[in-house]
This record gives sequence, C-alpha cells and structure tokens, in this order.
Amino acid sequence: MTPSPSSPPRSAAHGQFLAAVLIVLAALAAYSNSFTAPFIFDDAGSILNNPTVRQLWPIWKPLSPPTGAGTVAGRPMVNLSLAVNYAISGTQVWSYHALNLLIHILGGLTLFGVLRRTMEKVGTGGPPVRDRPETQTERTDGWATRPYLLAFAAALLWTVHPLQTESVTYTVQRAESLMGLFYLLTLYCFIRYASAPPASAAASAHPEAGSGLWAVLSIFSCLLGMATKEVMASAPIMLLLYDWLFVSGTFREAWRRHGGVHAACAATWILLGYYVISNSGRGDSVGFGLGISWWAYLLTQFPAVVHYLWLSVWPHPLVFDYGAEWVAHPWSAVPDIALVLALAAASLVALWRRSPFGYLGAWFFAILGPTCLAPSNRQTLAEHRMYLALAAVAVAGVLGLHACRFTRRASPVLFVLAALVFATLTFRRNQVYHTPLALWSDTVAKRPENPRAQENLGGALLDAGRIDEAVPHYEQAIRINPTQTQAHFNFANLLARLGRTREAIAEYETTLRLEPNLLGARINLGLVLNHAHRATEAIEQFQAALRLDPDSAAAHDDLGDAFLASGRVKEAMGQFQQAAQLQPDFAPALNHLGTLLLQAGQNQAAIEYLGRAVRVSPTDADAHYNLAIALVQTGHLSEAIGHFEEAVRLKPGDADAQVGLAFALAQVGRITDAIAHCRTALQIDAQSAAARELLANLLAPGHPASARQ
Repeated sequence: MTPSPSSPPRSAAHGQFLAAVLIVLAALAAYSNSFTAPFIFDDAGSILNNPTVRQLWPIWKPLSPPTGAGTVAGRPMVNLSLAVNYAISGTQVWSYHALNLLIHILGGLTLFGVLRRTMEKVGTGGPPVRDRPETQTERTDGWATRPYLLAFAAALLWTVHPLQTESVTYTVQRAESLMGLFYLLTLYCFIRYASAPPASAAASAHPEAGSGLWAVLSIFSCLLGMATKEVMASAPIMLLLYDWLFVSGTFREAWRRHGGVHAACAATWILLGYYVISNSGRGDSVGFGLGISWWAYLLTQFPAVVHYLWLSVWPHPLVFDYGAEWVAHPWSAVPDIALVLALAAASLVALWRRSPFGYLGAWFFAILGPTCLAPSNRQTLAEHRMYLALAAVAVAGVLGLHACRFTRRASPVLFVLAALVFATLTFRRNQVYHTPLALWSDTVAKRPENPRAQENLGGALLDAGRIDEAVPHYEQAIRINPTQTQAHFNFANLLARLGRTREAIAEYETTLRLEPNLLGARINLGLVLNHAHRATEAIEQFQAALRLDPDSAAAHDDLGDAFLASGRVKEAMGQFQQAAQLQPDFAPALNHLGTLLLQAGQNQAAIEYLGRAVRVSPTDADAHYNLAIALVQTGHLSEAIGHFEEAVRLKPGDADAQVGLAFALAQVGRITDAIAHCRTALQIDAQSAAARELLANLLAPGHPASARQ
C-alpha cells in the first residue's frame, strides 16, 4: 500500500513522535520545581477572594467571573479553568501549577504541529518536501529533507525559554498561555481542514472540501480564545493571512475555498466585543479613559518591543513587575522607534514578496498589537505579553541559523545547546517564585524605582514577621509615588500595628484624601482614633463608613464600640444588635452584646450571646473569659472553670483571666491551684489589685489554705 501524500513515512512518523516526547520531557524538567510556588499578587483577587471559582455547577457561575481589575474579569474560560482547579485541590497550589504546565505543553506540541505542516509546504511551494527528489546539498543535510526537525527545534526553544516563566509559573497568567493554546489550535485545526484530502470522488471536484470536523474545531477554538483574553482579536486576521500565503495563493481563492471558516472566526469578534464592553477599563487599569495620554503610552511601547526582542535572545534580567515606566523625552525613544518601524516595514515587504518571514513579522506585531495600543496605567511593559509572540522570534532564529552558510552545519549543536541553556535558566527563574519575599526582593533589586514592587516587598517582609524592615520599603514606595493610595493605606496599617498612632492617623487621612470612598481606610482610621481615646472623631469615621456600606456588620460593631467609649451605652447596644442581625455569626458583635447584657444583670441572655460567640469563634479568648464570668454569676462553676482555662490557654498573658480562674477554682475548693494562678497573675501584672486581694484572702489566717502554706 502506498501512503497518501498527507501521511508521513514510518521513519518520519517515528521521528515526529520522538520530537513530541522530547518537548514534553524538556518542559517537565524545566518546570519541575514550579509546583509549590504560592499564590502571589493578583492570584488573591482571582482565586482566593473569587467566589465564582468555588463551584463548577451550575456551569454559568464559573463562566460569570467578577467584574473589576482582576485578571479573570471578562475572561470566562480562565475563570472556569480556575474553578476546575478549586474543585480538585481547593486552595492547594499543586493542581493550579499542574494545569498551567499542561496548557503550556499542549501549546508547545500544537506549535510543533503547525510548524511541521507549514515547513513541509514551504519546502517546495507545493508537494511536501519528502515527495520530491533530493538535491546534492540536501543529501548532506538531513534537516532539509526532514523539516519536522526544524519545527521541533523552534517549538522546543519556545517551550523551555525562560521568558515564558511568568505565563506558566505565575498562576493567573494562564490567561496568556490558555489564550495562546486556543490561538495555536485555531490555526492548527484550520491547517488540517485545508490540507485534508477529499472525502469521496464526488468531493474531489471541490478541492476546498476538507474535513468539516477540523473546520468546526478551528472555529470553536477561536471562540474559546475570544472568551479567554483580548489578544485573541488578531487570530481571524492571521488565519486569513496564512490561507493566502501558504494554502490558497490569493485572497480571492482563500475566500472562495474557505470563506465560511473565515467568516465564522471573524464573527467571534462579537463575543470578544461583548466582554470588552462589559468590563470596560478592566477596573480602571486598561483603556482610553484612564487620564493618561495615548501618545505617551505609545511612546513607551517602542522601547518595550525592543526590550522584548532583546530578552528573546538574551533572557536576562527577567523582571516580574516593571511597573509604569514612561519615556522621559520623545527624542530618547528615536532609536527604538526607528528599529521597530524598520522591522515592521521589513515584515510588510516580506509579506508583499510572499516570504514566510513576512508572516512571522505579522504574527509578532499582531500578537503585541492589543497591549501596545490599549493604554495601561499599571504596566507599560510585561514579559507575559511575549508568550505567543515569542514563537515568531524562535522560528525566525531557527530558520536564520539553519539558512546561514556559516552556521548551517553547526545549527543542530547550537539548537541543542540553546535548549539546554534556556531550560536551565527557566528552572532557576522558577526558584524566585517560591516565596513572595524572594520574588519581590528580586523585583526591587532590578527595579528599585518601581513603587508597587517596594510596597509589595514591604508586605512580604511584614508577613514574614520582619516588621521593622518593612517600614523603609513603604516609605520608599510613597516617596516614588506620593499618589499611590494602596501604599499609603498599607503603610498606615503597619504604623498602627507598630503603635505609631499619630503617624498612622496621618497616613489614613492622606489615603482618604486620595480616595475618600475607601471603606477599609475609614474603618481603620476610626479604630485608631478610638484606641487613641478620640471617640467623637472615631464615631464620625464609622458613620462615614456606613454611608458607603450600610450593610457592613464590622462598621456597625466598631461604631457601637466607639459609642460605648463615649458613654452612649444605649446607642452602642443598638449598633451591636444591628451588626448581629446583618451577620448572625459575627463574633465581635455577639461578644459585645453579651458583655453589655452581663453588665445589665441579664445573665441568661448574656450567656446565650456569649455562647454563640464562642461557638462561632472558639479561639477568641475574650469571649471565653466573658462567658466564664456570666457562668460564675449564675452558679455554673464547673463550666466557668473550663472557659477560664481556655481563655488562659489562648491568652496566657491575660492577668484578668488568671484571676478569674483563680476565683472560680477557690469557689470549688481547689485552693492550691487558685493560689498558683493568683501568683501567675502577679507575675504578669504586679499592680493587679484583684490578684493581690484574692491572694491575701486565700493566705489569710484561718483560711483553709493558710494551714497548708
């Protein structure tokens, strides 16, 4: 039996299978240390604080991601994929990284398939290379007669390149890699459709009649890509260009043969448009209404593109967050503008001459186009944007090295060495993602003038318990960008934690001048003011917070606490009750209500509320203490002792809890234990009058305890 033109000989098929296996193994080796990297940065909003990923069914819930600035906003396929991970491992990171790597590996294999089939076409401009006689030059060059080797080299370099780490190891940036997979699948399925042999003799009269299944898969992949990320917008255009250049020969013929597929893929722009409009501005981080000049942003993109190209060849240094870097003067960007425009012009000329390099240039600029043209106030440069565009650079580099007569013979060795170096660098880069502290330390070391990096390093140090080291990084972030609201807010929280009350109040006030409707700043400022015995001012802040969110149980509870501090007990009781009505399991409000009822002599009602507080928050030492007091007053000493002991266990430095436990123990005749707890209380607080009085009574002459001393 003679193999069909579309079926490779057995040796070639074996070679292609081995190439695919090597791509998979190389990816697994390069990313083998990525599975324990924790959630970082935008992962919190898109995963940890995203309720729509917590259930897979009904399916419309994960397909309806929250709006705002989160990475999943307007990207239902990304949100659905995260919901799959949540169903598998909850908030354990291993399954998220496993799926990220799987997406990347599938992308590498699909790229290999696209390149292999394309290079077979380009080899002769007609039949596959393997079906024509070899020239004398080709007999000494196995790569020419086996174009899948060049496709393998390009796909392998793309897969293990360290520039890809941000899209693979940073969990939520699967938005880029998943979109890239759908983009490549759209092209691959179209190639299979356009090159499929006729299904029957009748169909042979219509050379356009390829496999309808591949056509459907191409359109479906395009649709899914539009629901994944906006960069997919160029896919229908690149599909038509591919058809014109590599399949049909003219646009008219491309439309005549495959117009249905092109029209259907273009129709998916409707879905993309819907998601873009419904998430306009992506939470005021992307778009034309951000108060930044489109021209100023565009100027930043010329050096950005040049930097991307440099990192493609020499991937060092890699930076997690470049921040918003603006061109100081238009003239400083002239060399970058000249280079980018020259590359764009060369791509157009190559396309006009029907050169495959023209398609590579078009691919590169089409992929980067959406992010280069839509202004962003968060990042003017980001490495994940090169995920799919890197394919054009990898292919051009492989073809260029193989075509050059000086490097032609050595090109296989060069490709292997490059792959080994890239895979090693990828493995090392993944180590930076192992902790937020390592990641932000690395970012600050490379971009010290990035205020967001300084702020996040401060937060990482704070989480690591290195509080004093965090302070200068927050100060540096504010110095670089005094209008950065989040930096002021987080710094204020840190100052409050350090007990630097006056400075904390000043930072909260600055935060609220920048963003008056920031609920957290209102509440936290109120808490600090109340702690500083400025209850009247605290009440004003809590009332302002409730105007922003009338249903905030925390704000009602905090307002009640401020009323209590100012002696307005009745109003305090009303706020605590409202908080408990809004959120029946809100332990602070339950505790406050129980305490006030206890003071009012309503012991049974107090026990009810305090018992609920303990059940809701079993680690709340104050709730246990208050409940124990109520139980003592109602004569339930055994239960009271249990809650006193729990309060002491949870908060061993609480002298009042030690005294309370001592009193309850004395009431049931455990005098020795009571004396021991009185002495512990005095070790904690030597001025504790209650402890001194109780101890004196226990040791007084005639007391049963005194005879044993």
